[in-house]
Amino acid sequence: MKFLLVLFMLWGHEFSALAAEKKTEIETVTELPTRIHISYTVKTGIGLGELNEIVDVSQKSDTHTFNISSNAQAIGVFRVIKPGNIIRESKGMITGDGLQPSFYSDQRANNEPSLALFDWKNQTLTLRHEGKEVQKTLAAGTLDRLSLSYSFIFSPPNRIEAGNILDIHVTDGRSLQRIQYRISKEKLKTPLGELETIVLTKQTAGEDKEQRKIWLALRYHMVPVRIQSVEKDGLEVEKMVAELSLSYPDDSDNRSCCKR
Repeated sequence: MKFLLVLFMLWGHEFSALAAEKKTEIETVTELPTRIHISYTVKTGIGLGELNEIVDVSQKSDTHTFNISSNAQAIGVFRVIKPGNIIRESKGMITGDGLQPSFYSDQRANNEPSLALFDWKNQTLTLRHEGKEVQKTLAAGTLDRLSLSYSFIFSPPNRIEAGNILDIHVTDGRSLQRIQYRISKEKLKTPLGELETIVLTKQTAGEDKEQRKIWLALRYHMVPVRIQSVEKDGLEVEKMVAELSLSYPDDSDNRSCCKR
């Protein structure tokens, strides 16, 4: 418990400094949530979808762990073209620098899931995809695609200052990439109202055509409220927050902030 309390206090102090830039924002809760439930509406070039993600934080002795589950499903015509759900899961430990995943799974429809196994002791990343297994050197700070979006909730805010470049290794269970994100600020209109956000824009180079842009809400602990991407198959996807629910250690009731 001591670890998380110290992390909450440090994060809360720096978060308050950032939030002071916009005093008209609603009051900021400095303690971090133990559960985040966020729903997105999904738009693509071939139809609509829905996405639900849950982040759970639990404690064993002085060790704190996370589990992120993601379930995306197509609706309408999109369901006919892309049948089946996309189910992702990431779990691991929370450290002073943010999330440290130990396991990542990405399953599409009824296919075998792609897996990433993180061996931090031996600095080895094992990738299992389509019946094949490869091992990569595990660089410090490596994240999977799901934990990347939520890591900034638990990491020091000065890690992503506007004007800087974030250099990070990310895996999707199929491959490992070193990616750079340009960091900026932007006011964003959402179903939760107008929000001050930190924006991460992936920098593409060479043959890498996969695009990704993430908006993190300062008011809500850096929760990702909008994500735009162009996938490897060329599919354009936009996810916009529709509903957000937060639970805290001292509150048995969820603090739902907004709905569609």
